[in-house]
Amino acid sequence: MAATRTAKAHWEGSLLEGAGQVNLESSGLGTFDVTWAARTEDAASGRTSPEELIAAAHSSCFNMALSNILAKAGNAPESLDTTAEVTFQPGEGITGSKLSVNGKVPGLTADEFAQFAEDAKKNCPVSQALTGTTITLDVTFTA
Repeated sequence: MAATRTAKAHWEGSLLEGAGQVNLESSGLGTFDVTWAARTEDAASGRTSPEELIAAAHSSCFNMALSNILAKAGNAPESLDTTAEVTFQPGEGITGSKLSVNGKVPGLTADEFAQFAEDAKKNCPVSQALTGTTITLDVTFTA
């Protein structure tokens, strides 16, 4: 069954001086301030950016995909902790997403876990949506 999720954005002012909000409509989880500065400066100062929202989507999608792959192979994970760092380069756009996963999966070797993680990196729907960007993966493992 297909599912549609909705977010709504509002913006006022110019790109550099303006500001806006993004509202997670489907879940009702909240409204978040967005600015150009949150995209390009080191300190986000309590504001978010499209790239941070994509990083949230990528890390959670990757965990779901990897969990599914592991369970289908007979080794459901005890835990998966994933960070996604999405890079935005003004004038170029989104240039990459670096996934870092730490998995605790009894019954697997570190090499087996790394192979499953590569499969999830390649096949999670957000990775597929980011086709054309560089996606890297760092893996740590606890048996």
